[in-house]
Amino acid sequence: MNRKTKLWIASAAAALAVVAGVAIGAQDKYALVSPSGVAFADFKGYEDWAVVSSAKTDVLKVIVANPIMIKAYKSGIPGNGQPFPDGAKIAKLQWKPKKSTDAPFDVDVPDVFTQAFLMEKDSKRFPKSGGWGYALFNYSAANDTMTVDPTGVSDCGHACHVKVADKNYIFHPYQKR
Repeated sequence: MNRKTKLWIASAAAALAVVAGVAIGAQDKYALVSPSGVAFADFKGYEDWAVVSSAKTDVLKVIVANPIMIKAYKSGIPGNGQPFPDGAKIAKLQWKPKKSTDAPFDVDVPDVFTQAFLMEKDSKRFPKSGGWGYALFNYSAANDTMTVDPTGVSDCGHACHVKVADKNYIFHPYQKR
């Protein structure tokens, strides 16, 4: 083997190692599963779901839902007494707020993403919680990763949502627009 060939093989091997290292180092959030059995993979595409509502506590929250849940909302659920159908999914996405430096008025805007609180309706998998599975995934901006919340659902889960059992365990109505 001549020197050029050896150099080319060494360069190709180094480039391959870099690409493989990036692929191995990149996190696949869709591989995460909560203690309750809710898989992040079940929520693929949530970034493009329709907005249901928003809220503000110490964080800014946007509540989005999949097409099955949006269709159910538009049909009158939960106000008509019918339950959300299996396959309905809702996500509460949370950010730390910051003051806008661009707006000519005082307004909070999203800064650092912090959590995704997910709910999935599956009466067979989650019969003890009104048919809903709950999961909380925390985001770390420092290393750009999502992790399963070790407490299960520390901010709210089925015990919290029992308060709205008459609304099929959902706090946020579909807002008029």
